[in-house]
Amino acid sequence: MGAPVPEPREELRAARRVILKIGSAALWKDPELPGRLADQVARISARQCAVVIVSSGAIALGWQRLGYRERPKDTGELQASAAAGQSVLMHRYEAALGNVGLVAAQVLLTHADLADRTRVNNARRALAALLEARAVPIINENDTVATDELRFGDNDQLAAMVAPLVSADVVVFLSTVDGVLDAQGERIRIMHAGESVQAHRTSAGAPGSGGIQSKVDAARKAQSSGAAAIVANASEPDVLVRILAGEDVGTLFAPRGEPLRARKHWIAYTLRPRGAVLLDAGAVEAVRAKNRSLLPVGVIGVRGDFHPGDAVRLVGPDGAEVGRGLTRLGAIEVARAAGKRAPELQTLFGGERDVIVVHRDDLVVDPEA
Repeated sequence: MGAPVPEPREELRAARRVILKIGSAALWKDPELPGRLADQVARISARQCAVVIVSSGAIALGWQRLGYRERPKDTGELQASAAAGQSVLMHRYEAALGNVGLVAAQVLLTHADLADRTRVNNARRALAALLEARAVPIINENDTVATDELRFGDNDQLAAMVAPLVSADVVVFLSTVDGVLDAQGERIRIMHAGESVQAHRTSAGAPGSGGIQSKVDAARKAQSSGAAAIVANASEPDVLVRILAGEDVGTLFAPRGEPLRARKHWIAYTLRPRGAVLLDAGAVEAVRAKNRSLLPVGVIGVRGDFHPGDAVRLVGPDGAEVGRGLTRLGAIEVARAAGKRAPELQTLFGGERDVIVVHRDDLVVDPEA
């Protein structure tokens, strides 16, 4: 008989950097939640484990203060609600963390902040300095200025994007359900790679833009950065302390394989594709199994209007996404070069340079593909 397989939750005991994502629904349901979590954060910090909080709730707290009868749908009113609610949200965290001797530090981000390499590196340095000073960053989307083009989608996705910035060991998604539930409503202890959540129940009601599917997607992205992820119920007593003690709480997404480097995680999960490059079967095999750059000879077409340096989706002949990468050519150039080999490309583009659509250093293959 072989050696027993270790319980994957045991590794959570060694975590030194944790992201705690708190949803609007959990805060709306339990106004005392920040206080209870602050006590747990203090206990965790005492053992040299840094905590970053990604918190929703500004819009949910703000729209009633402005006298709206229901959550607005108009962009301007949503932005106004966020402005009115953000101060309330931060006051709650400042008071709760201050009561246990910790300093809260507000960090507001838009998608554009993390899509630009200079700005994302600035955010990384700022977060590192806050953690070094033993502050607790409270990160939220800057809804007051965010538009559809600038939004993350929801704060589940934001938490996953922040994971490589702080080298997180664990990302905890707190919700109003006990974890990911199966078709019978039973908690799934561990979600394995490639397992679908389509048949599982999702959370319902209450404010918030996410849901269980969003949390599963975000947990998969966090896994790719080398972090473990947990979806758990915010109302569970001492939920964060127990998770980091290795107890069987919530649904675990254990780290898988070799983690993506921060830059490749950024390409795969932060940048928004501006178009797609269509690959033949040979090119799919070359980039997926042989870790090769995408050359024009393997391209059969393009979709969308993109420019050199933009992120693009790589799509196989069956329509499935193979991966994502940064293109070295614009859409028109890719279309002109599609299917051509080196001699034709030299005539087309001139000179002796190699023509590459996506270099392998700028290419991330979808692990689920």
